[in-house]
Formats: sequence, C-alpha cells, structure tokens
Amino acid sequence: MVKLSKRLQHIESIIPNHYQHIWDCCCDHGFLGAALLQRQAAPFIHFVDIVPELTSLVQTRLEQFFAHSASQWQVYCQDVKTLPLDKSAGKQLVIIAGVGGDLMIEIIRTLHQQYSHLAIDYLLCPVYQQFNLRQTLVELNMSLKQEHLIEDKGRFYEILYVSHKAPQCSQETIHPIGEQIWQHTDAAQADINKRYLKRTLTHYTRMQQSDPTQAQQPIKWYSHIQHQLNL
Repeated sequence: MVKLSKRLQHIESIIPNHYQHIWDCCCDHGFLGAALLQRQAAPFIHFVDIVPELTSLVQTRLEQFFAHSASQWQVYCQDVKTLPLDKSAGKQLVIIAGVGGDLMIEIIRTLHQQYSHLAIDYLLCPVYQQFNLRQTLVELNMSLKQEHLIEDKGRFYEILYVSHKAPQCSQETIHPIGEQIWQHTDAAQADINKRYLKRTLTHYTRMQQSDPTQAQQPIKWYSHIQHQLNL
C-alpha cells in the first residue's frame, strides 16, 4: 500500500519514535500516515482531511491493510483547525504538508492559540509562501528542531520541524529564510540550494513590480544569503 514520493520519504525519515500521537493532516491518500503505521512510529496515528471522498478512500485502505495494526488509527473528515488535541494525552506531532503557506498559517495560528499549553511539535512542508510561514513561526515564538530543503519532481520544498516552545538558544531560533537549509555536504545538495535560491529571488523580483511592499523584505534576505554563500 505504501508508496511514498521523495518528499514524503524525507518527511517520514525525520520523525522520531517518541510521540504518543501523530496527526497526518491534509493527508491526501494517507500514504505518509500509513508508512508511519507500518513502522509503528507511535501508538496512535490520526488521519485528517476535509474532503469526504479522500477520507472515505483512506478509511477503506486502512481497513484493508491495517485492520490488525499494533498502532491504533483513526480517520477524521474535518477542518484541521478543529483538531481535538486536548483529548489526547502525551507528546503530539502535527504534520501538515501539501498545502500553501497561507492556509498553513491559519491552521498554526488557530491551533497555537488553543493549545499552546500542550506538548505539541509541528512538521510543516508548504508548497509555497514559505517566507510568510516562517515570519509567522517567528512571531509565535516557536523554536526550530530541524529544517531541510529537497527537490522532488522539479519542485523545491522546505521542510520545517518546529516546536511551540520558545527558543532556549540561538541555534533553535527560526531564521526568516533559513540557515540549515543552505548548508550542504555534497555537490548535488549545493546545486539544489543554488537553483532554489535563484528561483526564489526571481519570484520576488517579479513580485516587486506589482507589490513592492511584500517583496522588499524577502529580496533583502535572499540577496544577503546569496552574497554570504557566494551562490
């Protein structure tokens, strides 16, 4: 059943086995959550999507392949902003991938407002509007666990693994355009970084013609990293 894209493979590989509850939100076909079920990543795996046809399909597949799984699972057809996180005990991870940064911001703001007292981490992979999302995470005083930049089928993705806990040191601070993602250990990753930076700068340069206010700050940051890393 489980066939993950490169993007989902990378997300799955990041997730440690110390959560009690993992929420696979905007779960699409449920492949990521199913992979987590397969390796028993947590005692409870939750699948959430607002589209009835998708959740029905996920429910059918899980009943077929994971009827006797060691991990318990449940499928929810509802808005991610209404997750009942206070009904579950223990450390929780909320995964949101495959949607835009603006929608992700709405979800994060709502959940953070309701559940900032709970031990919740977030694993986020927006398809666009990464800069806006980072600005919001900084505003909410979240801390960074990991960040990654990958390329999958010609598209670039930033993966942000964060906690609602305030940063304890400078290494945990979320940077407006990232720091870890620009590091590389091989030529292939260096090439990905360079092409992503070029594409992102081109995007904001074009935006500057129609919306200079929104584009000014991103151009400043991305131009700085381009100069700093000589990319």
